[in-house]
Amino acid sequence: MVNFTYDIGTKVYFGKGQISALPASVKAYGSKVLLAYGGGSIKKNGIYDTITRLFRDNGISWTELSGIEPNPRHTTVNRGAEICRQNNVDVIVAVGGGSTIDCAKAVAFGTFYEGDAWDIIIGKAKPTRFLPVIAVLTLAATGSEMDRNGVISNLETNDKVGFAFAQSRPVAAIMDPEYTYSVSRYQTAAGSADIMSHVLETYFTPIIDGYLQDRFCESLLKTVIHYAPIALKQPDNYEARANLMWASSWAINDMIGYGKRCPWTVHPMEHELSAFFDITHGIGLAILTPAWMDYVLNEKTANKFAQYAVNVFGIQPQGDEMKTARAGIEETRRFFFQTLEIPSRLRDVGISEASLSIMANKLNLPSGYVPLDSADILKIYQACY
Repeated sequence: MVNFTYDIGTKVYFGKGQISALPASVKAYGSKVLLAYGGGSIKKNGIYDTITRLFRDNGISWTELSGIEPNPRHTTVNRGAEICRQNNVDVIVAVGGGSTIDCAKAVAFGTFYEGDAWDIIIGKAKPTRFLPVIAVLTLAATGSEMDRNGVISNLETNDKVGFAFAQSRPVAAIMDPEYTYSVSRYQTAAGSADIMSHVLETYFTPIIDGYLQDRFCESLLKTVIHYAPIALKQPDNYEARANLMWASSWAINDMIGYGKRCPWTVHPMEHELSAFFDITHGIGLAILTPAWMDYVLNEKTANKFAQYAVNVFGIQPQGDEMKTARAGIEETRRFFFQTLEIPSRLRDVGISEASLSIMANKLNLPSGYVPLDSADILKIYQACY
C-alpha cells in the first residue's frame, strides 16, 4: 500500500431538513453569494424558494448564475467568474448535481484570473486564489460534493478536461435525499452507473495489497446494485435515495483510493464521447464499461475479475477463474442494460461511427489497469458501436 495523507475538509450536513444549515455555512465566509444552478428544475421543485427565503431571512444577498449545462462549458465558467468579480462575491452556493458543482469549482478559481479560465483547466496557468464553494446536492452521481475534482468542456475544441485542486473541495455539502425524489428515471439510472464507474476505476488497479479498500469498493457496488432498482420503481423511497446519495460521495471522496494509485481508464474514454457529442456522462460510462472489461480480461487480470464476480454479484466459482470472471462481466452488462435500462450501444445515443477513430486518436492511456493505446481504445469503441 502506498503512502497517503487523508484530509477531506468538507463538512457534511446529511438528511431531512439540513438545508437549515445553509445560512450559517454561508456566513462563515461572508454575506454575498453567487447562487449557481442549471436548467431551472430547482424553481419547479421548491428548492430555489427555500434557499432564497433563507438568504433573505438571514441578511444574505445573492446574484445568480443559471443555465449551467449538463456538461458545463468554459464559456459558462467565464460568465460566472465575471459575475463574481462585478458583485464582490464571498462564497458560491452550487445547487444541483455534479455539473453545477464542477462549474462552481471552476468559477471559484476563475474569478481571480484575468484571462480565460480554460487556461487553468488545461494547466497553462495556475490558480492563485479560490472562492469557497458550498454544495446543495440534488442528484446522486458524480460525488463532486465531497471531492476536489471537476470536469469542464470546450465545445470549440471538442475537449472535455478534468482538474483537481485541494482548494476546490467544497467547504460544506448539504445532502437531503428528499431533494432527489424528482430526479427522472433516466438520470437516476445514469447517476447509478456513474457511481459504479467511479468505484470500478479504483477497484481495478495494479496495487494488489489494498484489501481493505477492495472491501469498501465491493460494499459500495453492492449498495448501488441493491438500491438503484428500488429508486427506479419508488422515486420517493427515502432509504434508497439516501443510500445512493451517500454512496456517490464515498465512491470518489478519495477514501477508497488512498494507498492504491488509481490511473483511470474508462472515464477518459467517455470524456471524448461527451466532448464531441454532449451525451450524458453516466450513460457513456455504462456503455463502455462491459466492453472495456471484455477487452482487458486476460490470464493476469482474471483473478481480480473473478473476485469481483464472487464478492459483488454473489456468483459461485465456476471451475476456473476465466469462466467466473466472464460471468461477472455478463452480470455487469445485465445490470446496466436490463435492470437500469440504459442504452447498450453508442449508436443508440447519437455517436457516429466515423467519429470513433477521431476520438480514439486523441487518447493514450499507458498507466491504466491494463495499458491502452489509441488502437486499443478504437477497438473498445467499435465493440460498443
